[in-house]
Amino acid sequence: MSKALFMEQNVRPGEMYAGLILGKNGEQDYHLFLLPNKAEGLSWDKAVAFAAEAGGELPTRREHALLSANLKEEFEPRWYWSGEQHASDPSYAWVQHFDDGFQYYCLKDYEGRVRVVRRLVI
Repeated sequence: MSKALFMEQNVRPGEMYAGLILGKNGEQDYHLFLLPNKAEGLSWDKAVAFAAEAGGELPTRREHALLSANLKEEFEPRWYWSGEQHASDPSYAWVQHFDDGFQYYCLKDYEGRVRVVRRLVI
């Protein structure tokens, strides 16, 4: 399938194609799309709810890395919530900083920015 046909058939109005995420540990590969929905000043729980209402999810840490590489200009040079909680302390969640590219974690009660993604499994 040509790129133009793929884009025509799969990219919804307002979305941007971010790229391909390769499956790990037996998971399937998938295409990632950045939705136009955005918000700021949301705690992590509210960010998760916002993403669900928008018809998507918060990006994972791997997806944030891809978004930073391919669509960095679509983000303010600030940090954005990830959909991943910290493994050893569930009161924290991971964030991506779109200025320096670092990923770190913050208390879920902090208010941060949100972008929403959609996945298309291959």
